[in-house]
Amino acid sequence: MKSIVAAKKKNSRRYGDNLWGEANSPYNKRSYRPGQHGQRKAKITDYGQQLIAKQKLKVYYGNISEKQFHKYYAEAIRRTGDSAENLVGLLESRLDNLVYKSKFASTVFAARQFVNHGHVTVNGKKVNIPSYMVKVGDVIEVREKSKKLACVLAAVESQTRDCPEYLEVDTKKLTAKYTFVPKFQDIPYAAVMEPNLVVEYYSR
Repeated sequence: MKSIVAAKKKNSRRYGDNLWGEANSPYNKRSYRPGQHGQRKAKITDYGQQLIAKQKLKVYYGNISEKQFHKYYAEAIRRTGDSAENLVGLLESRLDNLVYKSKFASTVFAARQFVNHGHVTVNGKKVNIPSYMVKVGDVIEVREKSKKLACVLAAVESQTRDCPEYLEVDTKKLTAKYTFVPKFQDIPYAAVMEPNLVVEYYSR
């Protein structure tokens, strides 16, 4: 598991940002791209910038598949309002993301596995689908039998990040209430994210 997560985190170097703001990110040691030509700086086209913006957002939310990510885009443009705001709102509403943001798991990849293994409930019912869309007012909870797991206790006690405003987290009960769908400015991205360029990429 550690090797898989480490490999995925190398995307921070690939896309030129510390995506999760972690002190042990490979990007902090080598800010250039991986590979023998990584230190070369090439001019990036508009299309290239759009592609990088899309890939960064996909990876940040757990390396979502292209098929699923495109579905989020399609839903975002179908809804009224700003498509870029709609897109990040949908991505933030994923159960695995909110488990991560609630600090019940140390990484979004660990959160996906945590949900997959049935350690989480939503409104008292077990949900093992990482992409499950949490609604405003829903309460996420770590199942009773899982509350003493070392990985959970370590994640909750970590001082490296804070829970965002749109989650009311009870660290003793290990519950989190989703209070509102965040706007782009509400989301604590550690790296520069450009969802507007993602919309441009798909609308070409």
